[in-house]
Amino acid sequence: MTLVGLTLVCSLMIFLLIGVPIAFSLGLASFLAILVSGSIPMMIFTQRMFTATDSFPLMAIIFFVIAGELMLQGGISKRLVNFASSLLGWLRGSLAFISIVTCAFFGAISGSALATTAAIGSIMYPEMVEKGYKPDFSATLQAASGTLGILIPPSIPLVIYGVLTGVSIGDLFIAVLGGGLITIILYMVVSYLTIIREGMAPKELNPVKTSIWKSFKDAFWGLLTPVIILGGIYAGVFTPTESAVVASVYALIIGVFVYKELNWNTFYRAMGNSAITAASIMVIIAAATLFGWIMTSQNIPVMVSQAIISMTDSKIIFLLLVNLIYIIAGMFMETSTIILLLVPLFLPVATAFGIDPLHFGIITIVNLALGLITPPFGAALFVTSGVTHVPIDRIYIRTLPFVFAGIVGILLVTYFPIFSVGLLNLFK
Repeated sequence: MTLVGLTLVCSLMIFLLIGVPIAFSLGLASFLAILVSGSIPMMIFTQRMFTATDSFPLMAIIFFVIAGELMLQGGISKRLVNFASSLLGWLRGSLAFISIVTCAFFGAISGSALATTAAIGSIMYPEMVEKGYKPDFSATLQAASGTLGILIPPSIPLVIYGVLTGVSIGDLFIAVLGGGLITIILYMVVSYLTIIREGMAPKELNPVKTSIWKSFKDAFWGLLTPVIILGGIYAGVFTPTESAVVASVYALIIGVFVYKELNWNTFYRAMGNSAITAASIMVIIAAATLFGWIMTSQNIPVMVSQAIISMTDSKIIFLLLVNLIYIIAGMFMETSTIILLLVPLFLPVATAFGIDPLHFGIITIVNLALGLITPPFGAALFVTSGVTHVPIDRIYIRTLPFVFAGIVGILLVTYFPIFSVGLLNLFK
């Protein structure tokens, strides 16, 4: 590795270890590498960061964030909870199942795991504790369920992967459904076994407060959002980016005129939250793109690919190594950063092994979802701790069953493409 490459990688590690935010770590490491090179023009620093965000498909990220915030401030989250409660309220441990299903519903609107965790967790956690569920389990369940925000389309990380690799974003949205459904089932099993073993839920069935039909009518306009998004994409009415704009306008209309909970104050709050979230994502994308360009100029991806291929000629072992690296990276890094840094390293090797880039994308996203709840720095764990005020160390211990379940899901998606590519073929 050249001096520039060593400076790039080592300085990034140092900045991360001393706690510098990821976007600034990437930017500073790139800046130092440019200084050391002496041959890379300094104008590359600003030029690459600007062109990284000057992309029409990336507008989908901004508008999906806006749509999710408008739905949250417009009252959709509590209506989704009521609808899920009417479906599952008769089961023992129903509140745990309601949390999982509601997060899946809300994920189909927001495309963000952290937004889903915060929105549904703030509603379901107090309800679960009041009904006798242990606070640490209730909080951890919100974090685990919130990861469905990126496993149910639309998914912001999938938009980033699609833009980076050129894989159809619409195809990715369909293919990820298999991983999402597997995760829902596994998390329900973990929740049920935990509830029964620890006797948290009352033996009597939880009463259903409202009829299914009534709660469905109340939540109908929110439930229609993913239908509009995916239906419009596959009917050829609009592109994935345009669908995000349509979703935002639709969320604004139903928030103001149907649910009538969106006013100037809540609209202002939604726009402010959206600006903060979208800006943080775009800054990371800009810095990571610059970092990736310098890596490529120093042939680091080629060297990594050659090193991996020299280690094994088995596709099974390669995928196992990739999953292991993704899980470790997910313990410390943010999802979009992992995509922008590691996918360019692994995808050329994956295609050399004959792995479909679409399938590899779903493997990546399922791993990233698990990373959000993997200690010590899983982002969803900190969001949940902030929302529920449960100490983070108590949440760490409770995550282990969900992490093990997530690993099972990863292995199923990795070695059985029917759950991704096969699902897409059913729609074509």
